[in-house]
Amino acid sequence: MPRRPAAYDDYDSAVPQIILSSSDSDFLDHLIPVLKDAAASRRTKSLMQCLDRYAGDREADIERIGLTKHEEFLDSINRLQQVRESTVALTTEILELNQSIQNSTEQLAAQKGALVNTKALRQNLADTTAALKDSLQILHAVNNSHELVRRKNYYAALKSLEDLQNEHLVPILQNRYATQHRLANVIQKSIPASQKAISEAVMSDLNTWLYRIRETSQFLGEVAFYHTEMRRLRQRKRVEDDAFLGNFKLNSSIELVCDESEEFDVLDNDELRVDFTALFEALHIHEALGHLDRFRSEYAATRRQQKDLLIPSSVGLLPEDDSSLSSLLEGIAGFAILEKATMSRVPHLRSGTDVEELWESMCTAAINLTSTALNDVTNAEVLLKIKGFMALFIQTMEGWGFSISTLDTFLLALFDKYAELLKLRFSEDFQEIVSKDDYMPMAINSVEEYEKVMNVSWFSQEQPIENLTFPCVLPFSQMYPLCCIDIRNFLNQFYFFSDDHFQHPDVIDDTLRKSLDELLTEKVCRSLVDRLSSQYLGQIVQILINLEHFETACQELEQLLIRARSSTSAGGPLKLNATEEFRNNKKSAEKRIFEIVNSKIEDLVDTAEYDWTANAVAPETSNYMQTLTRYLSTIMSSTLLSLPREIRGLIYFDALSHAAEKILALPLSSEVKFINANGVAALAKDVSYLTNFVDSLENGAMLRQNLDELQQTIALMQSDNHDEFFDISTRNKKYGRVDAMNGPLLLEKLVPVGQVPGRSAPLSNLSSRFGLA
Repeated sequence: MPRRPAAYDDYDSAVPQIILSSSDSDFLDHLIPVLKDAAASRRTKSLMQCLDRYAGDREADIERIGLTKHEEFLDSINRLQQVRESTVALTTEILELNQSIQNSTEQLAAQKGALVNTKALRQNLADTTAALKDSLQILHAVNNSHELVRRKNYYAALKSLEDLQNEHLVPILQNRYATQHRLANVIQKSIPASQKAISEAVMSDLNTWLYRIRETSQFLGEVAFYHTEMRRLRQRKRVEDDAFLGNFKLNSSIELVCDESEEFDVLDNDELRVDFTALFEALHIHEALGHLDRFRSEYAATRRQQKDLLIPSSVGLLPEDDSSLSSLLEGIAGFAILEKATMSRVPHLRSGTDVEELWESMCTAAINLTSTALNDVTNAEVLLKIKGFMALFIQTMEGWGFSISTLDTFLLALFDKYAELLKLRFSEDFQEIVSKDDYMPMAINSVEEYEKVMNVSWFSQEQPIENLTFPCVLPFSQMYPLCCIDIRNFLNQFYFFSDDHFQHPDVIDDTLRKSLDELLTEKVCRSLVDRLSSQYLGQIVQILINLEHFETACQELEQLLIRARSSTSAGGPLKLNATEEFRNNKKSAEKRIFEIVNSKIEDLVDTAEYDWTANAVAPETSNYMQTLTRYLSTIMSSTLLSLPREIRGLIYFDALSHAAEKILALPLSSEVKFINANGVAALAKDVSYLTNFVDSLENGAMLRQNLDELQQTIALMQSDNHDEFFDISTRNKKYGRVDAMNGPLLLEKLVPVGQVPGRSAPLSNLSSRFGLA
């Protein structure tokens, strides 16, 4: 390590060393440190003074030496003169050197000052650079967060702000003397605004997502409905392969297990994909910001507003607006499915209560709109289509776990309306059929036509179809098979409502029974009974035949309804009131036939023109009797032929009984005062003619009993011994059917042929005479 030159503060000791240097280089080595140290002008003067003083001292020494040693002094003087000259020259050189050193020193001082200034500047630049670097890091973090927001990477932006705050701003703000304190303070104050901007950006994206899913709701519902319809088809196919599976409805555990192989995600498929990323991100951001409760309430309010926008002011149910209800139900289904999916994915965002409230609100609104629109519906098929929409809606939403009790209740009201419209429509059909019927036996022209009638009617033909010849005639009129067709359609229409989804099949069974009973009783039976007032016997007969077939049809319907009713309906026998109505009104029809036949008989008997006091016996049977027997023969062989044999027998029996009563009433009339034998003979001839007619009938022996009173009365009037009638034993044997009051009255009217009628004894006297009073 080089030796450091000593500092020369005392030039008195330094000057001798400089002067006594052995060489020029050594002289300079001693002089330069002194000059260097004496760079300042004040020290140069001190050096010069020292040099002068040293020179003076040397001169004094020289003078002293010269005085003592003259030669030597002179030599010294010379030498000194030389030295002086050298010294002067050297002094000049020193002065020049000093000036040069002084100039160099000034330059060096200037350079040193510049160097000091440069170092300070460099330090300032370094400090500034460090501050700028730190500030740039802060600004870069801020810009990065904004860039992340622009790239919609909101959580990263929020995390970037948090890192900026923790890593940069907090340490700077804690050091009040930090260069970046002001910048950090400004940025720290701007962080809430940045967080708000991130929150607003997230909400903007969420609102866009909410708008898109609101627009997607209907399509989502349509996809869900389609998926449910596919499940229906697969379930029907499984039921066709295995009837046991028919016991399990859609959405049952068995159906779900059977359908496991058919995986389908309504929210993510080829047709539709619902991405919940925006919702998750918004939730995550607000949760990170500590605004979860506010976000939850805002989201719920937004969904309620969207729900209100989803519900229209009205829906159309008529055929031209049939898509209105389906669109509404699809929209509600899609909305509710999204709510359920949101609740399952983010349980703490949407509670089950919130979703159920929205669901019930939408269902109530849809039901109210539909109920209002139902007032304009007059077609049952429209209601059936509405029920189809509702059933598909219910089955879809039931599969998502929603409560369907409100919708089930509405289906009951819809079914009541459906039943009412069906009953009204078929009432009009039945009335039209009954009113337009010709009440003539139905003519069949071909085998095909016959088979069609047999397929729709409850009728069993005694003869096989191979033995029938066409054209042929069936006993009932055309109204019966037409009504049977309507009855079957009515049954099918009712049970159509129970397809797919209807939780109240027992209601269908009970309503069907009551409606069918009312239709058959009020619209068919009563209409037929009202037409019994007709005077046309053929029409009354046809009504009776139709009533009998309707009674059979009702009995068949009772069995059909028992087989078709659901397991939830009450068991036991099922009775239709219409069966008893048809049965009872058959008797009314029979009675009406009796009335018409008896009325005709009365009209014919009333045309009888007996001359009760004729002078000669009538040569032939009376015209009225011939007409009467011909009438009875005709109606039995044509008009009444289609009636059952027992009914025809009853009609014959009653007609003959009535005819005998009316014929007997002829001589008993108060207008007939006297009767002679010729009059009795004419009556006897007619009665004999009637008896022969009755004997010619199939069961004439039984029917002839109706003529016993008439025959015995004529026999009594023709008897020569009238007293036999008043003998009880003889009367019971020969005239047992003769009325006890009519016999004496007729006997009282008897007068001999040709005798002029006179006053006869009072009947009271005869009665008293024979003990009949």
